[in-house]
Amino acid sequence: MRVPIGSPGPPSGPAIASTAPSRRLPSATARRPDPVAPDLAAYRVAVAELMVEVGALADAPSTTARQVLLDQRLREPAIAAVLDATPQGLVGARETLLLELARHQSDARRSAPDLTALVRIYLLSRIDAMWWRDTPAFLTDQQVDSSIDLVDLEWLRRRGLLAFRYQEQPATLVGRGLRAVRRRLLPSVTPRTAGLRFRRTRREMVALLNDIGREFALATPPASPPLWVTSLARSAEHQHRLRRLGYAALVPSGHCLGWAADLEMTWFRRFGARDALAELLLARQEAGEVNVVDEGQYWHVCLAPAARRRFRRAYEAEMGV
Repeated sequence: MRVPIGSPGPPSGPAIASTAPSRRLPSATARRPDPVAPDLAAYRVAVAELMVEVGALADAPSTTARQVLLDQRLREPAIAAVLDATPQGLVGARETLLLELARHQSDARRSAPDLTALVRIYLLSRIDAMWWRDTPAFLTDQQVDSSIDLVDLEWLRRRGLLAFRYQEQPATLVGRGLRAVRRRLLPSVTPRTAGLRFRRTRREMVALLNDIGREFALATPPASPPLWVTSLARSAEHQHRLRRLGYAALVPSGHCLGWAADLEMTWFRRFGARDALAELLLARQEAGEVNVVDEGQYWHVCLAPAARRRFRRAYEAEMGV
């Protein structure tokens, strides 16, 4: 299918080269050249080990001991290598994490229900920040809505070009009321999620999600529902709005760069498909294609720079441009 003029198809011009840290060439203009890319497998293992220790110090009286522990562990080579390669650097990442811990309120309904989950989610999401550190964030809602780097999913959905589903966030009080009634009457039809505030994402992310959606459909019984996306690109403005509502919306975030999506996980348990989705996502992470962060009800997925060119070409092939 040809994307017509005026559609959200990709702009003309040469394909963008990969910006993967492991392939970055030395440059006098590079902000922070890396002679050797951090070992992400070692980083994830170190974070998992740290979680065991943080879990033992998660109560309020252990605040000082927990801070001392983090001061020590974040400086270990496997962790420090990643944090130092983020825009904030090691010191900035440490200070941000301590501030997040200070403001955190335990809530089983949130993506980070306790301090241990918050530390894990924050540290694993720093891989996104390291990968895309030179990418400007979408600061306002208007930037997300108008950016030529993002495409509108609704245009693609209506033409049958998506291998995944989503639902939009109701814009009115009446719409929210109807959504609540539908959930009570048909609780298993859709996941319990607010829906997309922005139905826009990068072209490469569309191709990635389509690829995951097709693989997921092949790995599950015929009656299983398709892959379900709960969040895509977001603005920093919206991220702070979520924080004011009590959500553990981290800043900076891969969502604000346009390179991340959240995929529903818990809902698929009722169909016996949750484990299959988890396995295929972790396999893609092992292959260096994505970064995956388990956030409970949904999993956060960020595309790796090394896979950017391949999925840009896949998008262009799928859309016929």
